[in-house]
Parts: sequence; structure tokens; C-alpha cells
Amino acid sequence: MEFLYPNVLFFMLIPTILLAFFITTNKKNIENFFTKEALGKLTVQNKYMNKNIRTILFFIAILLMIVSLARPVIDKKEKKIQQEKISYVIAVDISKSMLAQDVKPSRFIFAKNKLLKLLDLSKDKEVAVILFSNNSYILSPLTKDIDSLKNIVKRIDERYTFDNGSNVKVAIKTAKKLLRYMQHKNLVILTDGTDQSNFKEDIELAKKDNISIYTIATATKNKTPIKLKDGSFLTDSNDSIVTTSLNEDIKELSLNTNGAYISYTLDDYDVSSILNQVEKNSTKQKDKKTKFKIYTELFYYPLALALVILLIAFSSLPKIKYLPFVLLVFISNDAKAAITDFQTIDEATNAYKSQKYKVAEKKFKEIAKNPQGYYNLANSQYKEKKYKQALNSYKKVVTTNNDLQFKKLHNLGNTYTKLNKLEDAVKMYEKALKIKDDKQTKENLKIVKDALKKQKNKNQQNKKDKQQNKNKKNQENKNKQQDSQNKENQENKNKQQQDKNQKDKQKKSEQENKQEKQQSKQQKNQEQQEKQEQNTKSQINKKKDSISNREEKKWLRQIDNDNLGVFIKKDEESKSNTKW
Repeated sequence: MEFLYPNVLFFMLIPTILLAFFITTNKKNIENFFTKEALGKLTVQNKYMNKNIRTILFFIAILLMIVSLARPVIDKKEKKIQQEKISYVIAVDISKSMLAQDVKPSRFIFAKNKLLKLLDLSKDKEVAVILFSNNSYILSPLTKDIDSLKNIVKRIDERYTFDNGSNVKVAIKTAKKLLRYMQHKNLVILTDGTDQSNFKEDIELAKKDNISIYTIATATKNKTPIKLKDGSFLTDSNDSIVTTSLNEDIKELSLNTNGAYISYTLDDYDVSSILNQVEKNSTKQKDKKTKFKIYTELFYYPLALALVILLIAFSSLPKIKYLPFVLLVFISNDAKAAITDFQTIDEATNAYKSQKYKVAEKKFKEIAKNPQGYYNLANSQYKEKKYKQALNSYKKVVTTNNDLQFKKLHNLGNTYTKLNKLEDAVKMYEKALKIKDDKQTKENLKIVKDALKKQKNKNQQNKKDKQQNKNKKNQENKNKQQDSQNKENQENKNKQQQDKNQKDKQKKSEQENKQEKQQSKQQKNQEQQEKQEQNTKSQINKKKDSISNREEKKWLRQIDNDNLGVFIKKDEESKSNTKW
């Protein structure tokens, strides 16, 4: 025997000794006022237990409690547990193409939700998470703390999308580092296929490092613009809107690295299929051995004894002369109970033989105190078709009698059969046959096995039909979503075309207004020019009298022939065509 907490013995011993010293040396206040002889005459004496005996019992109880606190144990054993695990890395594409909204609400948020579902289904696995674009970022190393990892994943959002384009090689290299001690290296990628057209180098790198790559595609084949955080769309160097769609070439990466490829589904079929494939292709690797100790605890023995002693120390014992009477009362009650039990057994047996199973159950319930009593009670409940109650009663039959044990196991098989728990029924029949070779038990076992086989076949068929219906429904939902997406894209295209036509119309109207203004301006300039000519002619007519007839004739001839020169100069401020 040893103590798990031996320090308790030493730490509690000193206070206990001090307590004993103060109790034994300290006098009551009343003893300070009376002499010992006077106090003896005034005190009522207890013949059975005096103060000193009570004090001794009290300290014995304290010592036993201290021993109990130290936790005495025996049969110390050391056991080792070694768990098995499957480890894999999840990589999420965070390039800007994952901001496209062909999958609602966006490819990135959709991939994040699939990642959370993967973690929900990986409670018994070791998982690491990385984010990648042209660079890779470790979100979490390998861990079994799935709940904490889920809390980290829930915090990431579209602010974590970094670069234009993505490179699978950086994800493969990071996965290699995280899985360097693993025999089977698995990498699950959530991506829209990246912008690569050739994955030859990625395949060679994965094969070299013995990494199996599983891909869940989170995009559609429709070309979709990339909406940025400020609401605008991503453009190229020519200011043209960039569109992106699913790159199915990444399928070659998975199929050539002993992995698997699947397009997203609206339910969890894609995630569960990938995890099933990972488990199928991987062998569980043994984890570190965990040691722990097993003991047989003994603390309740000294604790129980201490409580009994305390009860005696703080109570008064009964007088000795009354003890025989008390024992006689208990003996008389036991004897009377035994006679009543025999009478009840006869009544219960007669009721059972008369097929009055309800009455028999009631009677047997009153006297069900031993294995035979529970067995009879269970039989009555079985006859009443109370199979669950009968099952509980049969389980209470614990006996070393092989004949009763055989009957119990046989009837347990019958009860499990009635409850449609055929596998449990088979186990009970087989255990019964190990005790006794019985023809009826063999026949029952054969019947139940045939029924179990039919039930399994039926369940498999139902499961297969259910899976087919589920796949059909998934396909219908996918087609429906595809049609809805196509319709939405067409509406956006029509709206863009309408906006363009409206802009062209507005531009044409502005050009027409500009031409009208120019024509109006030209007409005004022409009117001004004509007015200038009239003024010129008027001036010439006024000077007619002051020139010679010869000059007059010359001027008149030039005017009539319209041979007077016109000087034109471009005005940049007003942009007029002519100016005098």
C-alpha cells in the first residue's frame, strides 16, 4: 500500500497535535469557579461514555480522515495507450479571382464554409490549414484541437485575398514541411482552378514528395467579372474588365498524384466524398504512447470508519438491556417477511400458469430479490408483451447456475428479436449455445440470422436508393442554380448593352447640338459679312462726289465685278471662321 499524497500526513499532523494539546489542557469556564469536589457533585454523570472517551474517539476520527485525504491505494499499475491518426493539410486559394461571385456569396466565402465543414468531419484527424496565392501563409500547423481551429477560420474574410493569380507549387512545398514526419501526405485544395494551363511541374513536385492532392472546385464554367472591395471590377492594363471561370485543367494535378477531383455541391456530398477518399488511400499512423497509472482506491474505508466513530462520539449509546428486544424485533420482521414471500410466490406461480400474466407480474415484482425472482418477473413481462421491461428484468438475473443462465440468455435472444434488435439476439443465442446444445435455440438462431441477412440487404438497397435520389436531387439543384446564374448573367449583359446604347444616343445628341451651334454661328458670321459689304458700299457712295469721274468709274467697275479683296484671320479665342 502507498499514499498518493503523503505530504498531507505531515502537514496535517502538526495542527492535529496542537488541537489535542489545547483541548486536553484547557479547562471549561465553570471549572474556574468551583472546586473539583463541588463540580463532581453538581455534574450529572454518564455511565456509558465520559468526556475523555469522547475526546479520544474524536481524535481517532480526525486521524482516519487525514489518512483518507492522503489517498491510500494498492495494486498500482501503469498502462500505455497509443492512438492512431490520419493527418492532412487543407489549402485555400486566396487569389483575387476568388472574389468572383458566380458562386454565392463569393468563391472565397463558399470555400471558407466548405473548409469549416471539412473540420466538422475531421474530429478524429490531425489537420493543418494554409492560405495561398502567389505566396503561401500558414494559418495553423497540424493540430487535433479542431474547435480552436474552427474559431480561427471563422475570423478570416475577404480582406485576406492578396495577389492576382495563384501558384499551387507554393502550397505543395508548405504542405511538405507540415507533413514531413507523416508516412502518407495528403493535401486538400479549395480553389477555382488557378490561372495555370500546365501543371506538369506541380505534378512532378508532388510525386517527388509523395503528396496526394485532392481538389474541390469552387467555381463555375461561366466567365464572371471580379468585384473588388470598393465595388469596382478588376481591369487589365488596357482598362478592360477581367473575367474568370473554372479551370478544369487542375483535374490532371489530382488524378496524376493518386488523389481525387470533385466539383462543388450545395450539400456536403463533395466534402464527405473527398474525406472518404483520403481515409481509403491512407494508413493510420501510430501516435506517441500515453502513459497513465491505475490504482485500487482505499480512502473510503478510513473515511467510513471515521464517520461511524464521530457518530458514536457525538451521540448516546442505548442501554444494554434493550438490545435483545431490538434484535428480536428485527428477527421477527425477517421471519414474517419470509413466510409472506412464500405465499406470494405460490400466488404468482398460479397466476402465471393460469395465463394471468398481469397479476403474475405484480406478484413477482413484490418478491423479486434474487436471480430466480427477476427471471420469473421477466417471463411475466414478456408474456404481457412488455419487451423493454422484460429486457431490463432479464439483465438483472446474475447467477452461477448454468441452467438458469441458459434460460436467461435464450429468453434474452427472444426479447431482442421482438424488439427487432437482431444482432443482439444472435449474440444471446450464441452465448446460450455455448452453455447448452439446445435444438430450439439453434432453430431460433437460424431464423434470426436469415432475417438479419434480409434486413441488411434491404437496408443496403434502401441506402443505395436514398443515395441515388440524393445525387439526382443534387444534380437538379445544380442545374437549377446554373440556369439561374445564366439568366442573371444574361440580364446583366442586356443591362450593360442598354447602358451603352443610352450613352451612344446621348453622345449623338450632343454632337447634333454642337453642329447646330456651329451652323448658327456660321450664319451669324455671314450676316455680319453682308452688313460689312453694305457699309462699304455706303461709304463709297458718300465719297463719290470727292473723286474724279475716272476714279469713280474705276471703283464702280470694281464693285460691279466684285473684285475687292477680303482679308481673313483665325481667331483662337472665339474659334470664329473669319474676321475682318
